[in-house]
Amino acid sequence: MNNNRFLLGKTRITGYLTCETGLHIGASKENVEIGTIDAPVVRDPVTRQPYIPGSSLKGKLRSLLEKVMKKLPEREIGRYVHIHACEDAEKALNCEVCRLFGSTASREGGDNFPSRVIVRDLYLTRESEQELSDIDTGLQYTEWKFENAIDRVTSAATPRQIERVPKGAKFELEIIYNVEEPDHIETDLKNLKLAFDLLQLDALGGYGSRGYGKVSLEISKVEAMSIEYLRDRSKKDEYVECTSLEEGELTKIIRLFNREQEVQRTT
Repeated sequence: MNNNRFLLGKTRITGYLTCETGLHIGASKENVEIGTIDAPVVRDPVTRQPYIPGSSLKGKLRSLLEKVMKKLPEREIGRYVHIHACEDAEKALNCEVCRLFGSTASREGGDNFPSRVIVRDLYLTRESEQELSDIDTGLQYTEWKFENAIDRVTSAATPRQIERVPKGAKFELEIIYNVEEPDHIETDLKNLKLAFDLLQLDALGGYGSRGYGKVSLEISKVEAMSIEYLRDRSKKDEYVECTSLEEGELTKIIRLFNREQEVQRTT
């Protein structure tokens, strides 16, 4: 298959991710000096504020969609670790998961298929930054939760301290979808919305089965921008702004890029 990929434009999804329970996305303890915390969260090295790596959110969205699409984790990447990844570009293009989130070649060969989705790192909103800077937990912007691991045979307790981003913390969300083929827009964006919905019924980060990581997602704006608009911002008819990824709003985006494809074919 010819792996040439042409860009028709960009769709930017912005909004907010809010912690409904404490959130733990871990950092290496060796690299983070945090006193007696056994499991610290990942922090920005400059501001010391907790953040959500885009890779963590993207990986979770992908894994949820893989389960819905019944994609088998056939490739081994480590001991007891298997993932789904299409071996060549043609398979990836026809796979609703790999087409959206990308696929890398195996050690034995194959094609890379770069992701159509870019998930930015998520940083605290200004309001949450201010609220968390005022909390009195003994930690900067976060809380710690004391737990005991109980040996079911001996009943011996092993105490541990886990750092969490507190309930109510809000992060800014930005996701870019690269528009390459109008025929895929509706399916790709619907699948992305499905992954959002599944995430809110699942958990982000560690210890989800113990109550951590419940989040809510709020989409505030969806902007579709053709290449013509990115060249010349005065061409307002090449820009569409929506408030969601619902059916009626998607129609506006699809119409824009179908027109853009026709323009590129005739130039």
